[in-house]
Amino acid sequence: MKTIIITDSCCDLSYSYISENNLEVIPFPFSIDGKEYVDDFGRFLSYEDFYNELRNGATPLTSQISAFTFEQVFKKYVSEGNAVIYIGFSSALSQTFNNSILARNIVLEEIPEADITVIDSKSASVGLGAIVFYANELLKQGKPKDEIIEWIENNKLKSNHWFIIDSLEHLKRGGRISAASAAVGTMLDIKPLLNVDDEGKLNVLKKIRGRKKAIRELLDELQNIKNSEEQTIFINHGDCLKDAEQLRDLVLNEVNVKDVVINYIGPIIGSHTGPGMLCLVFMGNKR
Repeated sequence: MKTIIITDSCCDLSYSYISENNLEVIPFPFSIDGKEYVDDFGRFLSYEDFYNELRNGATPLTSQISAFTFEQVFKKYVSEGNAVIYIGFSSALSQTFNNSILARNIVLEEIPEADITVIDSKSASVGLGAIVFYANELLKQGKPKDEIIEWIENNKLKSNHWFIIDSLEHLKRGGRISAASAAVGTMLDIKPLLNVDDEGKLNVLKKIRGRKKAIRELLDELQNIKNSEEQTIFINHGDCLKDAEQLRDLVLNEVNVKDVVINYIGPIIGSHTGPGMLCLVFMGNKR
């Protein structure tokens, strides 16, 4: 029985990687000022255009992936005799994972022999993408489904996500900080440092004055990296490529790593963090 790895578009992996590896990625829906889109990795609405819309004051809204959508995808693959592993966006940040559980149960009622495993990554953006990346490496090596699942469960809370946000406006819109805090923070040039914790929640850990210092703080978090020479480091950005390249150069000067991959933060996370968000993801001993 062939194993199929499925994830959702919040993984923020590149479209070229997804295409080259034939990954099944279920797109999140979102809208901008009432116009509906799906997160198709910048093919219809480019990442640059998305972030320019935000800079011009547009209001994006993100939605869940429905149980019906999951049901259709799961049914397609199990009907062809495949085993399915779905690795999903953190249940602490979206109802979407719970919809995947509902869909799995519906499919099992119709096809009791269906082999469907759904895994809450407790991760977001390319923190989820890193887990999918390494699981896919195991799949390409011919590892059996049970071994891949065991690796994911043993390592998903080692996916370290570190983010800096350029503007406090989007945190204010999301209710994570007050309007007064946003106003004072903007005046003082505060750049929040955030991470995703073991529960899969997004936390503001530090408030750093100045963009350069905040980027350096991202680099400092690499002290928790494990077996760096075997790792692919992921740097994703909210349309601030020069900062991403600067961070990449700092990483390469500081740590011996296998590779560094730069990509955009997609519209699902980008809707809540805004332009200028910079993310560093690696596998550590813990979060």
